Amino acid sequence: MIRYLRRKGVSLSAREYIITALSYMALGLFASLIVGLITETLGKQVFIHFSPEIANALKDMGSFAMDPKIYGGAIGVAIAYGLKAPPLVLFSSLFAGSFGAEMGGPVGSYVSALFAIEVGKIVYKTTRIDIIITPFTTIVVGFTIGSLIGPPMQIFLESFGGVIQWAVLQQPFIMGIVVAVLMGWALTAPISSVAIAFMLSLDGLAAGAATIGCAAQMIGFATISYRDNGFGGVLAQAIGTSMLQVPNILKKPIILLPPTIAGAILAPIGTIWFQMTSNAAGAGMGTSGFVGQIMTFESMGISFDIMWKVVLLHIIGPVIISYLCIMYFRKQGWVKDGDLKIVFE
Repeated sequence: MIRYLRRKGVSLSAREYIITALSYMALGLFASLIVGLITETLGKQVFIHFSPEIANALKDMGSFAMDPKIYGGAIGVAIAYGLKAPPLVLFSSLFAGSFGAEMGGPVGSYVSALFAIEVGKIVYKTTRIDIIITPFTTIVVGFTIGSLIGPPMQIFLESFGGVIQWAVLQQPFIMGIVVAVLMGWALTAPISSVAIAFMLSLDGLAAGAATIGCAAQMIGFATISYRDNGFGGVLAQAIGTSMLQVPNILKKPIILLPPTIAGAILAPIGTIWFQMTSNAAGAGMGTSGFVGQIMTFESMGISFDIMWKVVLLHIIGPVIISYLCIMYFRKQGWVKDGDLKIVFE
């Protein structure tokens, strides 16, 4: 049975379903919901001052991309592509993801698409009317799972996210540190921090702390690895992803400490004194494409006061703290030249 499933491309691997599927889910989210949020924000906050016509067009485009039917379909197709689904399953997964999102938000889309894709793989090329049976089965499974599992799981995760947000309000110092560190690690690890943020529906101070933690990882690694990677490496990590450092972290875990310390120090400053907030889109993105900063402005508004707080907590703070930490580590001989060298593929 196991051999048959593997031959059909069904791995039954926790790594495949958690790491790969979540990573591709994040790509689907970015290509639809997050870009929609950015577009809508540009219309509301920037172009409204120059051209109301362009502003309205951007708001309409953003609103359309943020529709569950649209971002859910993008999630379904993205996961199917990541799991190497055959064409008929990949195309049909658009429905599974779209219906799942309609019923249970991003997590409903993820669950519905995952089940539909794997069952679709199993029935693919098992009959002479494959062009009918495969998409029909994929759609039926997506509909069934979306109806049964998506909504209660979404409710559970929203409740769990609510507990996190409540905890941050009650204990902004401790919980701000916890949220920043864990979300920062999720961003650097080969899993999707943005998918987690959406699944937990992070908002308010909790999202603000998460944004700081994620930004600290990206800016921190960009800073401490400049000696090994130069300016190109700085850009790749600062506005791309700190995930580039995963191979080096596995070889020498201590290099994870400077960005983590930066996030842990800055998060309570943001939650207690500056009352920094954000939304789920910004919570898991850090400085990737400056989405975290754009979503902070979306949450708090654009003003000089907010701007300098963002620059201080998301960029300048991580640079200074990470730099001081890595200098001490190098002085102690814990980190040497080449330890942070990344390989561009």
